Amino acid sequence: MKKHIGNFLRYLDIQKGVSEHTLRAYGKDLEEFAEFVKKGPDEIELIDVRAFVAQQIKNGLSKTTAGRRLAAVRSFLKYLYREGYIQANPAKLVSTPKAQKLLPKFLTVDETFSLLEQPSGIGFMKARDRAILELLYSSGLRVSEVAGLTMEDINTREAVVRVKGKGKKERVLPVGSKALDALKTYLVEKLLLKRRSTTVFINRRGGRLSERGIRRIVVKYAKQVGIDGNIGPHTMRHTFASHLLQSGADLRVIQELLGHTSLSTTQKYTHLDLTHLMDVYDKAHPMADKDE
Repeated sequence: MKKHIGNFLRYLDIQKGVSEHTLRAYGKDLEEFAEFVKKGPDEIELIDVRAFVAQQIKNGLSKTTAGRRLAAVRSFLKYLYREGYIQANPAKLVSTPKAQKLLPKFLTVDETFSLLEQPSGIGFMKARDRAILELLYSSGLRVSEVAGLTMEDINTREAVVRVKGKGKKERVLPVGSKALDALKTYLVEKLLLKRRSTTVFINRRGGRLSERGIRRIVVKYAKQVGIDGNIGPHTMRHTFASHLLQSGADLRVIQELLGHTSLSTTQKYTHLDLTHLMDVYDKAHPMADKDE
């Protein structure tokens, strides 16, 4: 089984171009599955896959995580079937556990502005943190996209940034004026530091700033302004999309900016916008029911 998993991961990497994060997740999920069934691929049955999913939930994992692991197993067995190692894909008939649909968390405009104003002052670290926060909100980047930016990806003259998203797909995004100013200031500070890194965002030692490091930066400043809850770089991405929709942006445009393959992924923001519209209606319409 281990050999087949290795071949499958190489296939995902070379043929499908999936991200390193996805490869690690699939590898871990399939190792869990192999340890559970303790069988060769041609011996796996429908009941084995169902039992694996049930065991995941019994062990306390969320239905979302269990569903993700099932998706990994399903893709793996589909690959083995296509390559002729098994006669059928037993995971094809296993239903994905239905998880509760949670709307993405996003910040209000006031919360966002308070957060962006936090890294005040001068110096390399402050300039870097301010540029990261501004860029996350200005362009709706994923944390992996921010961490992976190189100097060649930044065009300050045209005010655009080129990012490599999921599946190594590239897209070019506009950068707002405030984010552009923050980015220019940071690049000057980086130059004064005399670090010859081609990576845009670096740590104090000159190495590439990790995704975890970027997440810590967001959490740090969120706490400083009293924003509670599970806040991170993805919150800034959700905030970017939600504020665009509330301001009248077309859903297709938001889909392109976010780099979503399917419009259905972007449509979750319509629920957020409906909540916003209802809130405005309740506060402004003369005939709306209002609390005493």
